[in-house]
Amino acid sequence: MLDLRAALSNGTLIHPPGFYIVGLSSMAHANVYLIFLGVVYVLTIVFNCFLLSIIWLNHKLHTPKFLAVANLAVVDTLISSCIIPSMLKFFLFRDSFVQFDLCIVQMGVYYCCTSLESFSLAVLAYDRLIAICFPLRQHAINTNTNMLCILGSIWALLIACLVFACLIMTRLSFCDSVEVSSFFCDYTPVYKLACNDFSLQWSTAVSLSLTILLGPLTFIIISYASILIAVFKIKIAGNRYKALATCSEHLILIAIFFIPKLSLYVLGFLFYRLDMDMRLVTLSMSTCMPPCLNPVVYALKTKEIRSKAQMLFCKTKVRQGGKNSSIS
Repeated sequence: MLDLRAALSNGTLIHPPGFYIVGLSSMAHANVYLIFLGVVYVLTIVFNCFLLSIIWLNHKLHTPKFLAVANLAVVDTLISSCIIPSMLKFFLFRDSFVQFDLCIVQMGVYYCCTSLESFSLAVLAYDRLIAICFPLRQHAINTNTNMLCILGSIWALLIACLVFACLIMTRLSFCDSVEVSSFFCDYTPVYKLACNDFSLQWSTAVSLSLTILLGPLTFIIISYASILIAVFKIKIAGNRYKALATCSEHLILIAIFFIPKLSLYVLGFLFYRLDMDMRLVTLSMSTCMPPCLNPVVYALKTKEIRSKAQMLFCKTKVRQGGKNSSIS
């Protein structure tokens, strides 16, 4: 330990071989919870791939709205694949060790995907804003090209921000504990293990968290305030209902994503220090459940996707019936 301190005083960076993820090790019934998350992961992959295949196969769905929906499905698949398999590794092999470089990569992918999901919901709010407030100019303003440019710009900006956030983590030295009190290589629990100054990492985490969470949420609130103003100007009550009904699935996704995360921040602020197990379960559920529920909500609430899914299901039944009759 004295040698490590001496190396640190000489400006040498000390990186351990890796970290041990210990957040789940003391949790009661952790195995049951991890099995549940494994089922959630399988359903997430199946549901999102099914949604993407429907959008891909139906040319009528090649519109700006469904480009944004497909982007959300891709992000949901990535974020689940980033987190849940590593948690299942602990359950299956009792191996909680993560190499240092892989730890940095995991935190980067996780926060990049979480940021993309937040901004994807803001993009869907933009789509509803243009469709309801500017119906006559909708197809001129919100084109496929413009939507791809918006999505590409968001991806590029967020990847650049998270690359910077991860690179500055490599400027930290770790000469004491390497046990991370979380369910993955979480940014804040990792930099708090450092034995040199981590004020830059702290300020980066706070600024990015506020921007990523409150920035899109503020835009969504302003968008729906504008939508409500436009809807109340519609004289026919039936048309008002139809306009608001097109926003229902998006509002459900907003609630699924933002309410758990905001609740966690508020509870943490009010009580200062939450019970560790409660915090980890809430955080992991708010991470893993939205990617599983998002495609289900769109499949059930969106007429175009629901009708296409029914057509595919009916074709499958007809083919199976034809095979059975030919065999008999």
